[in-house]
Amino acid sequence: MKYRDAKSVIPLDILPQGQCINAARYCSTLDRLKEIICRKRPGLLRRGVVLQHDNATPHSANLTQQWLQRYGWEILPHPAHSPDLAPSDFHLFGPLKRHLGGMAFETEDDLISELRNWFDNLDVDFFRVGINSLLSRWQKCIDLHGDYVEK
Repeated sequence: MKYRDAKSVIPLDILPQGQCINAARYCSTLDRLKEIICRKRPGLLRRGVVLQHDNATPHSANLTQQWLQRYGWEILPHPAHSPDLAPSDFHLFGPLKRHLGGMAFETEDDLISELRNWFDNLDVDFFRVGINSLLSRWQKCIDLHGDYVEK
């Protein structure tokens, strides 16, 4: 799981093979994210965090909702089944897929190393552009009364 703001990627959290994410794991990841924000961008927590995630069960579970309320993090509403409004879906996965296309990895560690390398070498504006494009995508979603936004 990758968290980002308009300036950079924060952590890369790779779930071990065979494990599934649940609310407890997601809250643990949010704990790590909070610690990293405290270290890297302490003023951000004082101004408030707006988190965008979809309606997957770990994100909407009571445990997660309690965590978010405890720390006062705001959730950007996300209509169900709307990958068109998730920056990872409309902005991240295409370029990542093109980068990895045709590559073969001997081990999971080789793949993880390549992922880290790719993320570390992205242009500094990559995430800013993806996050800023949310404004127009949300407006299209509103204009279409919640219908799917393609481009």
